[in-house]
Amino acid sequence: MMTAEYLKYIWQYKNWTNFSWSSDQLLPLLGKARQAQGKILIKIKAMGAFLTDEAQAEILTEEAIKTSAIEGEVLNRDSVRSSVARHLGLSHAGLPRAERHIDGLVEILLDATRNYDKPLTVKRLQSWHAALFPTGYSGLNKIRAGKWRIKPMQVVSGVVGKEKVHYQAPPPENLDKEMKGFLVWWEKSKGTMEGFLRAAMAHFWFVTIHPFDDGNGRIARVLTDMALAQDEKLQMRFYSFSSQIMEERGDYYDILEKCSKGKSDITVWLSWFLGCLTRATGKSEMLIINVLAKADFWQRFSQTTMNERQRKVVNRLLDTGAGKFHGGLTTRKYVSLAKTSRATAFREISDLVDKKVLRQNTGKGRSVSYDLNWG
Repeated sequence: MMTAEYLKYIWQYKNWTNFSWSSDQLLPLLGKARQAQGKILIKIKAMGAFLTDEAQAEILTEEAIKTSAIEGEVLNRDSVRSSVARHLGLSHAGLPRAERHIDGLVEILLDATRNYDKPLTVKRLQSWHAALFPTGYSGLNKIRAGKWRIKPMQVVSGVVGKEKVHYQAPPPENLDKEMKGFLVWWEKSKGTMEGFLRAAMAHFWFVTIHPFDDGNGRIARVLTDMALAQDEKLQMRFYSFSSQIMEERGDYYDILEKCSKGKSDITVWLSWFLGCLTRATGKSEMLIINVLAKADFWQRFSQTTMNERQRKVVNRLLDTGAGKFHGGLTTRKYVSLAKTSRATAFREISDLVDKKVLRQNTGKGRSVSYDLNWG
């Protein structure tokens, strides 16, 4: 048995993309994933067109934030929401203009799902990458935005001088051949392979090749969304796979690393993927409940006049959920959220109370706080 020191990476074996797995282990997990998917799709169909737009906006916002967070990049939620709302034709009053790279990420996520039936090509993948890095920089590092990398690629952790190499990707001279093989498989497997397994395999295959200087994980997760959209034949996503990966990020990276070393049996990865997908669809039931609550709220207050600051604060409370805004809304928190003076905050809170948008929680003096009138 080879020691870890001499263990080959999967791509160093001949015909490494002839992946294998244990059907006996996967079938029960696949059944659970399909059952969870069926439940959520039934709920979505009962929601109506307006609610599906709102649900999609919630999912898309969450997906953009979490797929970036997995890589350590923290996006401003209001900026993401602004971009999502603008792209979906929803109200974005009171929200800031999104930065270019956030707009790019939202456009990629939408392109992958709205245009899931269009061919996946080198040009399309490279345009996605260019949209992720519109300045040509990742942080302070200049990268080849929209082009395959031309340097060796290692995934490392640890401080300088004590780095641990978790993975080494195929050399740059192999990339054209490897990506051609991947894209041919992508088209041939569409409609002929079990959809969830195909999505899992596409994710693993792409991150194994690691064709770009940066952003490979994010694009792999976009490809996962695209494969799932092809499987469901839906142009909208109603569960956020990236949100669940973020919760299980340690396992995600550990299993990818484990399967990247040794031969082509990827049962461990496929098993984890199916379990994660099942948990992701389960979580979306709570999101649908929140969307319904928001829709009910705005229906009740559709004729109520609010300025942009008030609407922004109300949206933040709606996002958090009934009774979940820690400590309730106070004047001090309103000042922070709305970026206004204490006097203005007090006046605008009082106005929302008079209009019955807000209600006062129990408590007096400095402990006075408010919550939405959820109904």
